[in-house]
Amino acid sequence: MSYTISLTLPPGSSYVAAATLSTLYVLIFQIRTVIKLRTKAGIKYPRLYADEKQMAENPNALAFNCAQRAHQNTLEYLPILYTSTLLTALKYPIPAACALGVWSVSRIAYTIGYSSGNPGKRQNAISVLHYPMAFGLLGAATYTVAQLVLAEIRA
Repeated sequence: MSYTISLTLPPGSSYVAAATLSTLYVLIFQIRTVIKLRTKAGIKYPRLYADEKQMAENPNALAFNCAQRAHQNTLEYLPILYTSTLLTALKYPIPAACALGVWSVSRIAYTIGYSSGNPGKRQNAISVLHYPMAFGLLGAATYTVAQLVLAEIRA
């Protein structure tokens, strides 16, 4: 027995694919940053972070910790972003793609600032955009799902 499933994507779905792909490049950038700073700091695997002694001995160890935290923080956000982007894109693909794309750009700025070794530099004019993009997508996903559920109830 075989089944055929037909799926029609709304116009603009390619932008959602591109924005989703952009997050992978953010992760690759962060991974490369962490590896580079790990080497400079002399932090051996499997340590996730440099300890206080290592940070006192090598200023690159703090930068490594900051880069590692930027990467971890991004990984913490991604399930929320992927879900909310895909749900929003069911009805509003272009706004969903734009929001995720801006979020990706903001995370690059966040990572550059944070991995400087000065944690305060993680907040800059571009990096702070990740907050409204993430919460905007969550709100848009909620609105989209509510519309879809109400349409089902009314049908």
